[in-house]
Formats: sequence, structure tokens, C-alpha cells
Amino acid sequence: MPNPAREPTFLPLTVSAAGDADDAGAVAVRDRAESADRAAADCWLSLVAGCTSGRQTLIKRLHDLSEATSSYAGMRWWLGHGSVHRRRVADAEHRIDDAVREGDGAEFAEAFIGYDQAVATVVVHVQNRLGKLST
Repeated sequence: MPNPAREPTFLPLTVSAAGDADDAGAVAVRDRAESADRAAADCWLSLVAGCTSGRQTLIKRLHDLSEATSSYAGMRWWLGHGSVHRRRVADAEHRIDDAVREGDGAEFAEAFIGYDQAVATVVVHVQNRLGKLST
């Protein structure tokens, strides 16, 4: 039985940021983040083993998470004031895809840091906007 403390995690900030909220949008982001995190761990193991499996699943899960994040943020904000965040999320998502295609583990890990920070920033911004952060 795997030890959860030893499992790789790729989206700790996002899971944590969405984890405390109880509204439907945050729950959707958290669920998608957990799914993407599992896919990232599987893909990471494939990269380390020199395999190429898991790429399509990971890209789909990342896209699902990005979509849930945009829905949570609200399309008006996402396309307007949040466009900088939207670009950061999209750029990091593309960077992960490139790293997987190239089999570059270091780039994969680095790109995930950027993706996690970008998505978590949006989640925190939305919660702050909605007054859901504890003070």
C-alpha cells in the first residue's frame, strides 16, 4: 500500500486554496485539481521510467482544471481584469505539454510549479473577491 506522504504532489497550492471553500465552484476546482494531480503523478512516473504513457490523460485533466478555474473566476473577470492570470495559466499548461512531449522531467516539474501558482492565485483572488478568506 503506497504511503500518501511519499506520493508526489504537483498541485499543493491549488488543492489547499480550493480545499477550504465549500461553494460549488471551489469544490469543482478542488476535484479537478485532485484528478490532475493524480494524472501528473502517473505521468511523472512514466517520464522517470522513460515511457510516454499518461500524456493525453494529463493534458485532458489540466484542461478540465483550467476550465473549472475559469468558471469559478467568472467569464467576465477571466476575459477582462483576469486576462493576465488567464495567460499565465494557459502558458504554464502549454509548457507542461511541451515538457511531456520532450520527456524533460526538470522542465515538467518547473512548469508545474508555475501552473500551480497561477491556478492557486486565481482561486485565492476569487475567494478574496467573494469575501471567503478568513482574516
